[in-house]
Amino acid sequence: MQASHPAATGGRFIGAGLVLAAAIAFSAKAIFVKLAYRYHVDPVTQLALRMLIALPFFLAAAAWSRRADAPSLGRRQWGTVIFLGVIGYYLASLFDFLGLQYVSAGLERLVLFLYPTLVVLIGVVRFRRPIRRSELAALLLSYGGIVFVFLHDLRVEGADVPLGAALVFGSALAYAIYLVGVGEVVHRIGTLRFTAYVLTVSCAAVVTQFLLTHSPRDVVQPKPVYALAAAMAIVSTVMPAFLLTAGIRRVGARTASMISAVGPVSTLALAAIFLQEPFSAVQIFGAALVLIGVVTVSAQRNKTA
Repeated sequence: MQASHPAATGGRFIGAGLVLAAAIAFSAKAIFVKLAYRYHVDPVTQLALRMLIALPFFLAAAAWSRRADAPSLGRRQWGTVIFLGVIGYYLASLFDFLGLQYVSAGLERLVLFLYPTLVVLIGVVRFRRPIRRSELAALLLSYGGIVFVFLHDLRVEGADVPLGAALVFGSALAYAIYLVGVGEVVHRIGTLRFTAYVLTVSCAAVVTQFLLTHSPRDVVQPKPVYALAAAMAIVSTVMPAFLLTAGIRRVGARTASMISAVGPVSTLALAAIFLQEPFSAVQIFGAALVLIGVVTVSAQRNKTA
């Protein structure tokens, strides 16, 4: 058996570390949002501050990726970019921030983590792709785990949990629609350029909503809110996006999806430390079911692709 080249092994090890760091950074977003709510800042203002801080990074990435020999985008491609920017990052983020007013950070991350199962279901509806028995079993396992954690939070958090869970599920569905659409255009535009354009569109949508529904004076917030918005923008938005892209290049999408399963577990741990959210055996059992189901679905989907 031929031994792996040390450089290749080292590259995969680094790639795995990058994906792991990205997953943990992404998972911290819910913690920052919940901490900011303690200062009575509303979701739209919080989201606008986050995107305004992140916007210079998006514009820099767009400028860097726009080379002289890069093909120009046609009207249809621009339409796709705008649609996916609104669906994938604007609406997904808005529903997520709204939902976090009513549910724990742990339940939020688990519901969001259902997006691979929604991608499978969208494929069944849109492309008439038959669902396998293993995928069906994995789907039932994932949603069964959500039910366990949901019932736990309903007993602890109160009657607003169904509304919050529904909003977060809407966020997961919007992101799943985004992922289905990405495959049709990203290879023509380029990953970095596409991501920069889409995030810039989402930022414009967020700021537009803020200007239509809020007074400019609403950007005046306590200093901790600015610090948390900066953490959301840099630690949980810009940084993990680039780390994940670099990691996928080294280990591939299939391995990256497996490593990213640490995200919900990381959120549960961070929520217990920083938000004093309960970390019960019911949550651990439910989270385990969700992770097993989602990882199984992701593995089947990547194998098919």
